Amino acid sequence: MKRNKIKKILKRGLIIILAIGVIIMFLDRSFSAAKYKDGDPRFGSLLQSPQFISGKFQNSKKWEQPSIGESLSTMRDFIIKKKERTPAVQLPCRNADLNYFNDQGRNQLSATWLGHSSIMLNMDGYQILIDPVFEKRVSIIGPSRFNGELPLDPEQIKEVDIVIISHNHYDHLNKFSIQLLREKTGLFIVPLGVGAELEGWGVSREKVIEMDWWDEYHVNKDILIAAAPAQHFSGRGLTDRNKTLWASWIVRTKNHKIFFSGDSGYFHGFKQIGEKYGPFDMTFLECGAYNEKWHHIHMYPEETVRAHLDLKGDILHPIHWATYNLSLHSWHEPMDRFSRAAEISGIKFSTPIPGETTIYGNYIPTKKWWEKYKKKQK
Repeated sequence: MKRNKIKKILKRGLIIILAIGVIIMFLDRSFSAAKYKDGDPRFGSLLQSPQFISGKFQNSKKWEQPSIGESLSTMRDFIIKKKERTPAVQLPCRNADLNYFNDQGRNQLSATWLGHSSIMLNMDGYQILIDPVFEKRVSIIGPSRFNGELPLDPEQIKEVDIVIISHNHYDHLNKFSIQLLREKTGLFIVPLGVGAELEGWGVSREKVIEMDWWDEYHVNKDILIAAAPAQHFSGRGLTDRNKTLWASWIVRTKNHKIFFSGDSGYFHGFKQIGEKYGPFDMTFLECGAYNEKWHHIHMYPEETVRAHLDLKGDILHPIHWATYNLSLHSWHEPMDRFSRAAEISGIKFSTPIPGETTIYGNYIPTKKWWEKYKKKQK
């Protein structure tokens, strides 16, 4: 009897393991990033990148991936530790004014924050979107926006000159958004390998420019786009980690220049970028979703300020905060720490409500609006 019982238990265990394996294979095939086939010229460009080593892209500074034990520990902490990671009430959101985005004036710089890392830029009359994510959730099972819906109806966006993508994580590269924009956008500029995803979503190859770190692309005589290093990683599934590149970005027009960090830990590259391309009118730097366990790929708020100084920036606009529950800190901690560090350093910064527009040289929102929504301490 005991032997038969053990056999039944082992059989059931084997069935469960096989079922889990099938689910993992399905999920990986469904969610992993698209890739170029052997022989495709773009695959050849990927192989020639100095960052592509032993089949994967690598950071300039080595980062030790967490062990299985550390990953399981982090998953446990996500389930158990709450610590005000989501607001007690829905955070405010303003209806974005598309007039700033659509203005054809040739001596202006405006930035409308759509939440998280999504920025709608008007630079000297050119319409530029960076990391546009127009959905309420970043994925099927992903976290939902703290602010409810997007600050605008994306269908109202009629024309875009350039869409820039920093890397292929779900909170930066969104299928719905790309498909909505593919016919309205003149050019998509992405890191190496990411173009395969866009092509899979119906964007014509002629519209996609892939770039390696330190590459420069002249869109026309007025606009320069440069890709720069970032300290991060990529992947959309279980087995495609670091198969595509991640990058930070410089955009220079006739009268203005900005820097966008994407996701990055603090590293020496910020000084290099500042020396090569600074100073910048505005820097858009990540300020959230950090933790000591993944400090190398997401910087602390104090380092956000330090990076801005390295970059020789004028106005610092923090991004990657107060939109999704992606870490273990409270939702407001990034800005509590950032505002203290910024004031100590004496830098100028912009802290808009999602949907609000920063107008360089004219209107810089600096109100600590998040203070009102913090849970009162007992």
